[in-house]
Amino acid sequence: MTGTHATSTATASEHATGSKPAIAPPLWLLAELTYRCPLHCVFCYNPVDYTAHHHELDTGEWIDVLRQARALGAAQLGFSGGEPLLREDLEVLVGEARALGFYTNLITSGVGLSNTRLGDLKAAGLDHIQLSFQDSTQALNDFLSSTRTFDLKKRTAASIKQHGFPMVMNCVLHRYNLPHVAKIIDMALAMGAEYLELANTQYYGWAHANRAHLLPTHEQVAEAEAVVERYRNTIGDACKIFFVVPDYFERRPKRCMNGWGAVFLGIAPDGVALPCHAARGLPGLAFPNVKSSSVREIWYDSEAFNRYRGLEWMKEPCRSCDEKTRDLGGCRCQAYWLTGDAANADPVCDKSPRHGEVVEAVRFAATAGESREQPILFRNDANSRTLTAASPAKAARQ
Repeated sequence: MTGTHATSTATASEHATGSKPAIAPPLWLLAELTYRCPLHCVFCYNPVDYTAHHHELDTGEWIDVLRQARALGAAQLGFSGGEPLLREDLEVLVGEARALGFYTNLITSGVGLSNTRLGDLKAAGLDHIQLSFQDSTQALNDFLSSTRTFDLKKRTAASIKQHGFPMVMNCVLHRYNLPHVAKIIDMALAMGAEYLELANTQYYGWAHANRAHLLPTHEQVAEAEAVVERYRNTIGDACKIFFVVPDYFERRPKRCMNGWGAVFLGIAPDGVALPCHAARGLPGLAFPNVKSSSVREIWYDSEAFNRYRGLEWMKEPCRSCDEKTRDLGGCRCQAYWLTGDAANADPVCDKSPRHGEVVEAVRFAATAGESREQPILFRNDANSRTLTAASPAKAARQ
């Protein structure tokens, strides 16, 4: 990689002087250190074909990525996966990130986060920890992850606080646990979490494969949102609660990742650079790899990162829409999965001619009850290989 760093200097200066549309540097770097994980969550955002991408950057390669991204302007760094604690060099990478001036966040299931490791991460300079739960009850938490980890997670939460880390508790919401929102909030308060992220499921990766099981009803979402608002009014700043309505229940799409190639830079375990977590499955895009291109080249000059930047790529009805600068057309991955063309309007928008597919998916969730034709698919190597072998293209885009 070091031999490629100087090749894009002139190109970057062209951006700065205005001969090309201005592109701001990335602010948020997500380092997906590994796809390996001890959990088997049915809503995991990792690609369904993750077993086809088993190579991982080594310590030196990750350090080079961190240095390049920081030099480019990235300020916030998330260590994610899979489970990043499965990397024995995590403390080394955290120490390097601290020396470079990153604000660092560990995104973890808590499995493997012993008191010794917490002390080592504290000494290395880790700033923040996001700990995931699947539910407020042991039975559902352990079912959704196909593990017995609930009690371990509770002990880990106590240890995180004892070591003085700020903590985000994260819980992905869907039809199974939306009725438990009040108990989830109570659990976060009891654990002393400063932030609670109630992350309503977005339907890509394994969540898309399990959409028929996970998609809630309008009533469930509305009731949960009302509960959250009551708690916000009651607890004040004791815990900041983030609750974002899932896309399928909106009439307008969100500005995905605050815009394609605008703020977020993700690096997959094998070095593939992505403008969003799920972009790897989009056809017709050759995503660059940090092993053969510099981070600067990737961000400013790669075709993949420029494909959906700005507004020029838009088709109708987005092109002539007076709201296009607000949502930037929505999610490109969602547009592809639901319409077959990533350049189409996100069908979450009721101006899209394909909006009916979203309406139908929600209607099905409300009427199908517990009857599902396909069994729930847990994220594991066997299911990944089976799905990839049965339909490689479909598995890739999920």
